[in-house]
Amino acid sequence: MTTEHAGNGHFVWYEHMTQNPAAAIAFYSDVIGWKTQPFPGNVEYIMWVGSQGPLGGVMKLPDKLARMGVPPNWRGHVQVQDADATCALVKKLGGRIYKEPTDIPTVGRFAVIGDPQDAVIMIFKPNSAMTLHDGSQEGDFCWRELLTSDSAAASAFYAQVFGWRMVHEMDLGAMGIYRIFGIGGKQMGGMMTIPKGAPMPPAWLYYAETPDLDAAIGRATKSGAKVLNGPMEVPGGGRIAQLMDPQGAAFALHQSPKK
Repeated sequence: MTTEHAGNGHFVWYEHMTQNPAAAIAFYSDVIGWKTQPFPGNVEYIMWVGSQGPLGGVMKLPDKLARMGVPPNWRGHVQVQDADATCALVKKLGGRIYKEPTDIPTVGRFAVIGDPQDAVIMIFKPNSAMTLHDGSQEGDFCWRELLTSDSAAASAFYAQVFGWRMVHEMDLGAMGIYRIFGIGGKQMGGMMTIPKGAPMPPAWLYYAETPDLDAAIGRATKSGAKVLNGPMEVPGGGRIAQLMDPQGAAFALHQSPKK
């Protein structure tokens, strides 16, 4: 078995900020099947652990952000060669820096950025190589989706910042063009323009793999989640659903085609 290390432009971590971490842990452990463990040296930061090891973390939404109206949310971390240089490029291209590059002792350097359409994402420069997870495995994140006010402009921005390339485009009719992006021909996610008048700001949405979508939706709604869209089939034979967890964070689920 070969181990593939993450390279620049790859998603390497997923962080959930919420006003009640304990409730979030109970919810996602039941719905997706994750286990948890404290981060070494920081018992207040709890990691999500899937079948391939840690894949992200959960932390309390800072009161300052909550007062500013920031809802509970999920944020992906994209690996970069240089966090400071990336932030300088983001500013040059019309994006925003919500948190300047900051060191995590022994771990790496991160920052929080916003693209020109104001979708928020995180960048991370690790101190040591990180292993890429196989997104097809149960419980791991398998797809990342940007819902934005201008997908063409967003794709141009991320191509310059992360080196993403458009792998494929699909015409969804009234919903517009769905732009699939990736690195080296490998598909990583998609971008689409939010319909005019839709009551949602630009944002990233992350899909976790589940072996039984309907059962996972049942567990989620029983615990107070709301289904925003789906379940529905997608090209290739898979099925998806987009949901809002009980505290107001959006997330999504994907079930691969039955073999």
